[in-house]
Amino acid sequence: MPEFASDAEFRAAAFDALRLLLAQIDDIDDEDVDARLSEGSLVVSFDSGGTYMLSLQTPKHELWLSANLTAWHFVRSGGRWIERDTSEPMAVVLGRLFSEKLNSAVKLEL
Repeated sequence: MPEFASDAEFRAAAFDALRLLLAQIDDIDDEDVDARLSEGSLVVSFDSGGTYMLSLQTPKHELWLSANLTAWHFVRSGGRWIERDTSEPMAVVLGRLFSEKLNSAVKLEL
């Protein structure tokens, strides 16, 4: 069952999620992290090397994450953003990736 009735509804919900993530990433007490929100994506760069990109895929109503030569595809189901193949919450996936990259515990919420 589709979560969104229109592309505009998807974009609004996706940007809400990206803005919430950006605020939490900005609060991480680490100079190694630089996050930028642009039209259609949230890009997080690390001074130690590496870039994570979370981008809108409007035709599919998904958010795609590219990090560490791997890709994840998130859909919203029941009001929660989850990985479409594993049903793992997006905040958990991102928290794990950030924790591994920064060598400290990072918990994100959506």
